[in-house]
Amino acid sequence: MVAMVLMIMVMMIIIVAASAADTNDVFDPCSDTKVQKRDGFTFGLAFSTKESFFLDQIQYSPCDSRLALSSKNAQLAVFRPQVDEISLLTINSTTFDPIMSGGYMVAFAGRKYAARSAPVMVADNTHTITTFTLVLEFMEGTLQNLYWKSFGCDSCSVNSFVCLNNQDCAVPNSRCKSSGGSIDCNIGIQLTFSGTDKNLEALNSWYEVNNLRRFSLYGLYSDVRDTFSG
Repeated sequence: MVAMVLMIMVMMIIIVAASAADTNDVFDPCSDTKVQKRDGFTFGLAFSTKESFFLDQIQYSPCDSRLALSSKNAQLAVFRPQVDEISLLTINSTTFDPIMSGGYMVAFAGRKYAARSAPVMVADNTHTITTFTLVLEFMEGTLQNLYWKSFGCDSCSVNSFVCLNNQDCAVPNSRCKSSGGSIDCNIGIQLTFSGTDKNLEALNSWYEVNNLRRFSLYGLYSDVRDTFSG
């Protein structure tokens, strides 16, 4: 059932190359695995309405067929970053439209623990949030939680963005390239790790980013974002 759900959903796969030290042979985001530093780790992002991720007021993993996301115009992106490396993940596709999908996204991985993040808004009819920070928290190599982190709106004025809910910098949709504007509104997700791997080694990339939070993610990675749009 899980495999069917994932096959039916519109799938865009962006693989971040893992090193030769990768010992993790699990590529399905809906399967469990234990990882160590330098392994690849597969997780997914599901895009839909906020309500689509809940059933009887309980949030389920997008892997759970009871949500029936395939019938709700949901879209899926699958990534495989390297454990404890800071990565910038992007989605560039002519068929991807977070507004048409429902405007919210959930990060997820695993089956037994079915770890999933809280739904976070990406876009509505007036604004698009282009930069996010996601923390994958592990315990002894098993994913426990996925957290969205916000650094506030300090950089909004610098980039002429709009501050939403006192925590997110957003671009007015009229300024996006898709609407004839000058700004690339493809979303960028800065991915980091915390906790311990299966060898009980500490995963530190989140703490490195947290110490540099005064910098703008958009500014830091503007050149990198361009390399993904070719």
